[in-house]
Amino acid sequence: MDQPTSHPGQPGPEDQSVVCARCGARSPNGAPPTWTCSVENGIRQYFCVDCARANLRAIEGRLDSSWW
Repeated sequence: MDQPTSHPGQPGPEDQSVVCARCGARSPNGAPPTWTCSVENGIRQYFCVDCARANLRAIEGRLDSSWW
């Protein structure tokens, strides 16, 4: 009863790498606060700063990334 409880849902260091769904840019330490996150068809996708800025109007219009 005095043993520490493990939390299997917490990501390990190998799970923190994030890839831009548009251009393939990598962020090894998870998504920076400047990246955009979108959930499309139940799948979470991240977009780097450059891709997000280039497609800002489509993102604000809530268009799926397949449209832009």
